[in-house]
Amino acid sequence: MRALISVYDKNGLVPFARGLADLGFELVASDGTATTLRDAGLGVIRVEELTGFPEMLGGRVKTLHPRVHAGILARRGRGDDLAQLAEQGIEPFELVCVNLYPFELVADRVGMADDDVVEMIDVGGPSMLRAAAKNFASVTPVCRPGDYGDVLAELRERRGQTSLETRRRLAGVAFAATAAYEAAIARWFQPDDELPETFVPVFERVRELAYGENPHQQAGFYAERGPRRHLLSRVEQLAGRPLSFNNLNDLSAARLLARELEEPACVIVKHANPCGVGVAETIEVAYAKALAADPVSAYGGVVVFNRAVTASLGEALSGQFVEVLFAPGYDEQAMEALAGKPSVRILNDTERRTPGGTERDYKRVLGGLLVQERDWNPVDQARMEVVCGRASDDQWRDLLFAWKVVKHVSSNAIVLGLRGQTVGIGAGQMSRVDAVRIAVDKARRVGHDLEGAVLASDAFFPFPDGPQIALEAGITAIIQPGGSRRDAEVIEGVSEAGAAMVFTHRRHFRH
Repeated sequence: MRALISVYDKNGLVPFARGLADLGFELVASDGTATTLRDAGLGVIRVEELTGFPEMLGGRVKTLHPRVHAGILARRGRGDDLAQLAEQGIEPFELVCVNLYPFELVADRVGMADDDVVEMIDVGGPSMLRAAAKNFASVTPVCRPGDYGDVLAELRERRGQTSLETRRRLAGVAFAATAAYEAAIARWFQPDDELPETFVPVFERVRELAYGENPHQQAGFYAERGPRRHLLSRVEQLAGRPLSFNNLNDLSAARLLARELEEPACVIVKHANPCGVGVAETIEVAYAKALAADPVSAYGGVVVFNRAVTASLGEALSGQFVEVLFAPGYDEQAMEALAGKPSVRILNDTERRTPGGTERDYKRVLGGLLVQERDWNPVDQARMEVVCGRASDDQWRDLLFAWKVVKHVSSNAIVLGLRGQTVGIGAGQMSRVDAVRIAVDKARRVGHDLEGAVLASDAFFPFPDGPQIALEAGITAIIQPGGSRRDAEVIEGVSEAGAAMVFTHRRHFRH
């Protein structure tokens, strides 16, 4: 039996190779791998000894040879294949262990020269791995150090053999690895093409989830490969039950909104929509505002803070039913107060860098994928236009606050804000006027006084009726994109009510 080994990542290599040798495998290895194995006292044949040719072109050519690939690809059930091997004096390989140059690791480093990145494009490695996976009927392809233990255990149990089911599974792993590798190289060659003709994103499973949105649906969380952080990177779970599909969906929505708020802020999300948002001079007051915005909807929500949880805040949280807590740190006394809530998922955010770069948003549709640049644009007050009335400094603060929030509410979306607090939210309605009615009605049911509050709308008002409902409820300033054919009628109605209105000239649909 023969094993061909050529790995860049040497983790676990020596114990794996020693296990193969103990089972009677003859080891053949590329130069660097062979040196590591020989230094560990293992007998190994270098590839150049097998082929009769030295490594060429600075190592670019070493395994691309018929004595290597014929030994991998020969079909054991084909007499003509075996006859050709015998004629050329080539022995077959039963196992191929290959992992690839770290292209992504090098390509993602700042300031890397193109020549250095290009040298990390592995040619021989993917070729050997694909060949072994293609011939899985006879060859065991191994490309992850994490699989070494299981493969060795099965080889020992089956006297040097692996099952067809195992080889087929490992072939799938191998082709997924080479596909992801090629996708990363393609992305590097097309850095500025946001919508390439062929779109090949790569995602790796971070964790399995108990189920999806409903118990009958299987689910998992996958992170996109690349330099960007994902939802749970730099996040430590300190306590609580495992995270669910719905937890993660709500957490993503809350984190995206919290990123836009610079003051101490609390965001409470339920069913992927914010139900309460508060900003204040202290994180304790911000939480009180967010909770008071809509305490009924906040029950069982995901709560995200952009400041550490203090002892007093932990005490306040211990009296609420919360599914997930997320914050950049927790006071020791806060954790003691929360210890009485063992089911609460407490997440500690250790990331201290501001997220950079752009991301794509994906939406699965029947038989396809909608792809767009993420709607991540800082609020630019200079682009905005006051079309009637005059907003005070306090109103401007509330207008900009409500405008940040409404971007993260499902369309049609209306947000009512007052003194750094959402006091009414209308989300996901088919008509904008209904979204206004819901926001106003919700505020009244909770007991908020809307006199002096502001309104943000994610898109223009097609008719004056929506603003009229808000103005009659006490709204004194409105922020919206503008752009309706009836803008003049809307402006006239707001002006007659003595209120101010700002056009942002930017829409924020979110479906």
